Amino acid sequence: MNVHPSSAPAQASRVKGPIVWLDMDQKALDDAYDQVVYAPNRDFVHARNVFNGKRVRERLGEPKRIAYGPTPIEAYDLFPAKQPNAPINVFIHGGAWRQRSAKDYHFIAETYVRAGAHCVVLDFAGVENTGGDLLPMADQVTRAIVQVHKNAASFGGDASRLYISGQSSGAHLAGVMSVTDWTQHGLPRDAIKGALLCSGMFDLKPVRLSKRSQYVNFTDEVEEKLSSQRHLDRLHCPLIVAYGTCETPEFQRQSRDFAAAVKAAGKPVQLLVGEGYNHFEMPEMLASPYSQLGAAALDQMNLTPG
Repeated sequence: MNVHPSSAPAQASRVKGPIVWLDMDQKALDDAYDQVVYAPNRDFVHARNVFNGKRVRERLGEPKRIAYGPTPIEAYDLFPAKQPNAPINVFIHGGAWRQRSAKDYHFIAETYVRAGAHCVVLDFAGVENTGGDLLPMADQVTRAIVQVHKNAASFGGDASRLYISGQSSGAHLAGVMSVTDWTQHGLPRDAIKGALLCSGMFDLKPVRLSKRSQYVNFTDEVEEKLSSQRHLDRLHCPLIVAYGTCETPEFQRQSRDFAAAVKAAGKPVQLLVGEGYNHFEMPEMLASPYSQLGAAALDQMNLTPG
């Protein structure tokens, strides 16, 4: 496993329990799906992102708030491009599928806007508000993307150049979106032209075996429907898959295995490895068009730094 020495948790001497997944006992698997064990600076990074998001709003102006559903959480923040008929990037935030705010992720917007793209940051419910069910979250994200696509012209967007990105549980949901049959929602099969999946989960079996099952109601249906690696026949866009060397061993493996599966299926995929980055630090690269991730995101959209 490619685990950065500084990212591994300090392990007191203990007797290894029965194997639960790969070479892991329950404690090791639980730790591998608990980001704070490997990245204890979570709250500092979050504070940094909020601070930088405020500065982005000062430079770009407040985003437009656009509803895609009837409840208050079913809305997104739009940072519009100055150019007409501009491409669109829809960002799906992470947070272990728990409730988070789109506002906390405004720090990524400037990279896209300065390069000539609209940046859309989604809000959607967390599992604490869905009875632990991931399917309503996936449904909300699906409806948001449909709304963005169908109403792109109303804010100067080019629906034929719609891209998505996501981090952590947001990358999981973005992975699900990348294998969605959009014809079932009145959109072209290739409605999404490219996806950037940062530090995600693409097969839910090991996640279901971990302590995340204490607050997520994993069922056979959820595991099957929302494991994007199992539905690559429905993938119709190129992917960028990324992870950091200081992430947990499972998040590293999930990204490597997913990228390998996409490649084996004959679909276009690029695997990026952020040297020295942990799980919470990886999306910070999207705030710079010259970083590994920011440059790749713009290149995928055929844009250059503004």
